[in-house]
Amino acid sequence: MSAETLSIIRPDDWHLHLRDDTALTTTVPHSARVFARAVVMPNLKPPVVTVADALAYHSRIQAAVPADMHFEPLMTLYLTDNTSKIDVEQAAADDRIIGIKYYPAGATTNSESGVTQLSKAYDVIERMQEVGLPLLIHGETTDPKTDIFDREAQFINDTLAPLQQRFPELRIVLEHITTSDAVQYVTEHSANLGATITVHHLLYNRTDMLAGGIKPHYFCMPILKRDTHQEALIRAATSGNTSFFLGTDSAPHLVATKLSSCGCAGVYSAPAAIELYATVFEAADALDHLEGFSSFNGADFYGLPRNTDRITLQRQEWQMPASFKFEDDVVIPIATSQTLRWKVKGSIG
Repeated sequence: MSAETLSIIRPDDWHLHLRDDTALTTTVPHSARVFARAVVMPNLKPPVVTVADALAYHSRIQAAVPADMHFEPLMTLYLTDNTSKIDVEQAAADDRIIGIKYYPAGATTNSESGVTQLSKAYDVIERMQEVGLPLLIHGETTDPKTDIFDREAQFINDTLAPLQQRFPELRIVLEHITTSDAVQYVTEHSANLGATITVHHLLYNRTDMLAGGIKPHYFCMPILKRDTHQEALIRAATSGNTSFFLGTDSAPHLVATKLSSCGCAGVYSAPAAIELYATVFEAADALDHLEGFSSFNGADFYGLPRNTDRITLQRQEWQMPASFKFEDDVVIPIATSQTLRWKVKGSIG
């Protein structure tokens, strides 16, 4: 490694939205260019609720992987009020399925089918604990009386802490954390608990989204928080603490649905995710911790082998395209039309 290049074990993305059907021809190559594996979210319409659903979706994703790339989708089931112990057992028996996702009903895009009360799923969660199947959590309360900027902290107090007390052996991933509250909680309760951190929550805060006019392509759920929370996330990601790992939460939307009177939440970061993470780690003087965060911590948490091949990032100025073809429209990526300082050697873009 030199000041101009950085070689790391090929990373994985432990939280990714690929969408479906023709969208896969855009999203899958963007992720597969760098990431060896990705945990694929199940919030399609209709959602992925059974093993059969997950395996059919797995096949559609694999069909979109370019011939010169290797990419392994790790599937998840969508936890609903009707999920059964049999669903859990079947999922745990299939290596292509890595966990079950809990969306509080109405928390984010396509979460209407989520669990209405977590207590309704206690029997299912108990079986997950018994068979070692992780629970992946969108950690926000949907109580309408809770301010949108306080939803994560409230969820930790009201839902996550009691859940861990009730199921102490359950492996849990608190996804896309956004607050110093979450950083502190994960740090203090790290047994069987991990957390993913997105690159957009490391790069931006709510001032970036709102000052000087609303930036709809920064709008995501959980929403960007104030700069003090952003700083806490940067410290956690770059600290070397193995409880924190890479999860882009890359979530594309048609530009027409982003730029509407009720725009969709989601940031599309896949076309430059690892390059932007490198930018954050370099600014924190922590490039030596990028490999652990990106390539080791998530695999270790899930009990999967680490990848063995490598990628090389090199200092090279390049410009993020203004848009990418997406279904019958376009998607606007993160850092659109900006000049980036790092680029994966040999990648296209």
